[in-house]
Amino acid sequence: MDPHLLRTFVAVIDHRSFSAAAQALGYTQSAVSQHIAALEADLGTRLVERRPVGPTESGGRLMEHARPLLLRLDAARADIVGLHGIRPGRLAVACAPGTVTPAFAGALARVRRAEPGLSTTVQVLGRDAVLRAVMTGEADLGLVDGIAAPSDPLPLPDTGPMTTLALAEGPLAVLLPLGHPLAGRRALRLPDLADAHWLDAPDTAVPLSQLRAAAQTDGFRRGASYAGTDLAGLGTLVASGHGLAVLASATAAALPDTIAVPVSAPRLVHRTEALHPRRTTTATRSLLAALGG
Repeated sequence: MDPHLLRTFVAVIDHRSFSAAAQALGYTQSAVSQHIAALEADLGTRLVERRPVGPTESGGRLMEHARPLLLRLDAARADIVGLHGIRPGRLAVACAPGTVTPAFAGALARVRRAEPGLSTTVQVLGRDAVLRAVMTGEADLGLVDGIAAPSDPLPLPDTGPMTTLALAEGPLAVLLPLGHPLAGRRALRLPDLADAHWLDAPDTAVPLSQLRAAAQTDGFRRGASYAGTDLAGLGTLVASGHGLAVLASATAAALPDTIAVPVSAPRLVHRTEALHPRRTTTATRSLLAALGG
C-alpha cells in the first residue's frame, strides 16, 4: 500500500473535503481525486463517500490502521535522522494540558539555570499530538497523562523505539459547577453518574470513551464538546453548566467557580508519564532527573 496515497486518504477524511485536503497537502484537487481512486483500485473497494465526503464502512476500518501506520513511518524517519542530527543546545517539550504543573515548571527552571544558553520551547498540545511530536522528532520530550489502575502504565498506542517513564500518580475528581446537587458529596462513583450530561473534552479531561469503559456502561452523554487545550476554558464551561468533567484532583481544585469531588469508584488514578526517544540530550536527561523520572 502506497503511503503517499494513504496520507492523502487520511487528509480527505480529516477535512471532509477533497479541496481542503488538496490545500493542506499542497496538491491539486485533481491529484487528490486520483490518489483516492488509485487507493480504492488497489484495495478493490470504495473508501470515500463523495456527497457528503466521509468514510465508507471499509474506509472507516482503514482509518483505524492508517494513523498508526503513518505515525510509525514518520517516527522511523525521525529516528534515523536523529542518529546524526541530535541537537544538544535545544530542549523542546510537548506537554498535555494536565501535565503543565508547578512541579514541571520548577523542574524546568532548575534545568535552565544549570544551562543558561539552552534554547527552550514548551508546547501545550492534545494528548495524541504530544505522542506525534515526540515520535516525529519535533519534541525531545513529551509529557502525557491519563487514567489507569494504580501502578499500571498508561494505555498508549504503539510508540515504537520510545522510552516511557512514570512521573506521578494522584487522585481523580469530578468537576461540578457551584450549586450542583452533588456538590456537597464527599465522593462520587462514576457508574452513578452515567446519566449526567458531560463535557466532551478529550484533550483536557478524561475522554468520555474512557469513562464508559471504566464504569462499564454506555452512558456519559455529551452535553457539549470542547476541542481546546486551555484548562481555564474547560473550567469556565463546566462552571456555566455545559457538562461535567473528570480530571486530576489537584488541577480540578484550582479551577474557579467549580467544585471538585473525589472519585471513589472504580479505583483509578491520574497518571503522568514521560516519553522520549532512546537517544537523548543532556538537557532532556537533566529535566527527567529534575522531574524524578
